[in-house]
Amino acid sequence: MRCETCPHRCEVGPGQTGRCRARGWRDGDVAPLSYGRLTSLAMDPVEKKPLAAWKPGHYLLSVGSYGCNLRCPFCQNHSIAQAGAADVPWREVSPAELVALCTEARSRDPRVVGIAHTYNEPLVAWEYVRDVGMLAHEEGLANVLVSNGCAQPWVIDTLAPLVDAANIDLKGFTEDYYRWCGGDLATVKACIERLAAEPGCHLEVTCLVVPDRNDDPAQMRALAAWLAQVDPHITLHVTRYFPRWKMEGGRPTPVATVYGLADVARESLPHVVVGNC
Repeated sequence: MRCETCPHRCEVGPGQTGRCRARGWRDGDVAPLSYGRLTSLAMDPVEKKPLAAWKPGHYLLSVGSYGCNLRCPFCQNHSIAQAGAADVPWREVSPAELVALCTEARSRDPRVVGIAHTYNEPLVAWEYVRDVGMLAHEEGLANVLVSNGCAQPWVIDTLAPLVDAANIDLKGFTEDYYRWCGGDLATVKACIERLAAEPGCHLEVTCLVVPDRNDDPAQMRALAAWLAQVDPHITLHVTRYFPRWKMEGGRPTPVATVYGLADVARESLPHVVVGNC
């Protein structure tokens, strides 16, 4: 069977999973094997997602599972994002159980406003994001997506009305860079355009600056100019990279580089913030 969730369109047979390690064969079809299997559960400030212009001072119950359809050599959460079910401990939490946990947390602290799908790549089990979102909205809770945005348009169309806020990682702005990360630039751009057009969704974008890879000012200028065409009010996070996973022996992004690229982005966008500096 062929999985149609992301541009990789993996073919899987009995006992197999796709490259994301989260979707695989079940009863003659491709299913989200990681559905409801949580490896991470924490209460985070909204600002940590990062969301700079949406409900500041509030909190989100943040959840993660395992798996990712990209292979960024610098993956910041590789212990779960680049793992499968046999590689990490997880516990099953149904959408109803998760929403109940968040509702209980809100009863103790009214600053808790919703649930964030984050840490690994949520879209490899997009059905969980959908089902949690429907139940969360019934309880007056927000449903937040932190994602690489590399999913087929029909997936984003399904989720967009159920997402109240999102931060999409725009890794860079060239196809070569996306091939290095194992993704597809056109797919991510389409995701950003779709979420920006959704009336009930607040959208922000993050670009992690990796030295000698995507730190060219011309690339940042093109990225910011395109975002401004999509929505000039999008907040762009220009974020400092620290060596992780396969690039652990490298060097962090110089702080001056991050601030310089943020200034370049401000030529097109009024709302640009720096992170990890």
